[in-house]
Amino acid sequence: MSYNAKFGPSAQTPQQRAWVLRQLQDVIPALQRNVTPDIHQLYARYIAGELSWLEVRQAIDAASN
Repeated sequence: MSYNAKFGPSAQTPQQRAWVLRQLQDVIPALQRNVTPDIHQLYARYIAGELSWLEVRQAIDAASN
């Protein structure tokens, strides 16, 4: 697997991205509250490597405005 800079050194695999998401949810409880199916889908796309965390946050922010 080649390095993908959009995920950073600690989030290159789906397992690592799932761990990163869990860590973020532990530190920022709002990431666990009021999570809609659309947000769950964004999280799943992040874990799958389709979206970066920045893209996830931009999509969530755009939907809430």
